[in-house]
Amino acid sequence: MHGEYKVPGGKLVVADLEVRDGRIADFHLAGDFFLEPDDALADIDAAVNGLPVETDAAAIAAAVRAALPEGAQLLGFTPEAVGTVVRRALVTAPGWRELEWEIVHEPAVSPRMNLALDEVLTTRVGDGRRKPTLRIWEWNESAVVIGSFQSYRNEVDPEGAARHGFDVVRRISGGGAMLMEAGAIITYSLYVPASLVAGLTFADSYAFLDDWVLQALRSVGVEATYQPLNDIASPQGKIGGAAQKRLANGGVLHHATLSYDMDGQVMTEVLRIGREKLSDKGTVSAAKRVDPLRSQTGLPREAIIERFTQTFTTLYGAAPGHITAEEYAEAEALVAAKFATDTWLHRVP
Repeated sequence: MHGEYKVPGGKLVVADLEVRDGRIADFHLAGDFFLEPDDALADIDAAVNGLPVETDAAAIAAAVRAALPEGAQLLGFTPEAVGTVVRRALVTAPGWRELEWEIVHEPAVSPRMNLALDEVLTTRVGDGRRKPTLRIWEWNESAVVIGSFQSYRNEVDPEGAARHGFDVVRRISGGGAMLMEAGAIITYSLYVPASLVAGLTFADSYAFLDDWVLQALRSVGVEATYQPLNDIASPQGKIGGAAQKRLANGGVLHHATLSYDMDGQVMTEVLRIGREKLSDKGTVSAAKRVDPLRSQTGLPREAIIERFTQTFTTLYGAAPGHITAEEYAEAEALVAAKFATDTWLHRVP
């Protein structure tokens, strides 16, 4: 059995092992990490060998940590990373490059249509009717997108939203409200099979699925980091956030919105929670809390998106793709039946 795990912000960790009589056997750890002293690698291998196959990642990490000699230095990986890669090997999780990827960047559609496409394309990947896909969104109007479990009246000021021209819509993933001004944000979705994140905790899968975008941001001069659970940030401030939805058929939706050019004052007039967050943090100006990519890179939005697609293609061998007429039609039907209805929008009043 073989498993790989690229530590977000760190190195590649690789596990090869066999299973005999319900226990891990012939385990060998490898990768491009750094480890001192050299013979600590044998200690790690010995700690994992013999463990029951049902041992979870945390228990594997604890066994590795207990076996390390005093003063051992692990650079680019952790005992937790060893636990993760062992679990991925045991469930035969594929690596990114083992999947055949498509990148989709289509003309702008409505906020509701974007949300419906998320559900349709995730379902199709889960069913095996579409290849794993990265989709870059384009919006034809501005919107506030609230999380699946958020209260409409607690999150949004309807008068402020109407005054500034923001539609209000609800997505299928959890998390917080996002101010999505057309042309001022960068939003992408990953539609992947559950096998890609097999062996990862739900929390770890966030950083795992967004590691590529951190690399893309760093390549344009942004010192991007991941802040658990779901924030992408830099030393100058928060850039954006991610959310996930896992479907029963094995499709996983992971999407993120990054601020390119945000008007902090508008945010406080449209989002009620924005005022509370700022008050709680003792911050007077919203613009000081959310620092957009335009000010950090000096690049046009289109140039940043191009770097995103170039980075993803280089890392994972993706090819350009398109949304089919059938997929658009299915999404349009879902807009009418779900995303454009008051029942869905106000499912949490």
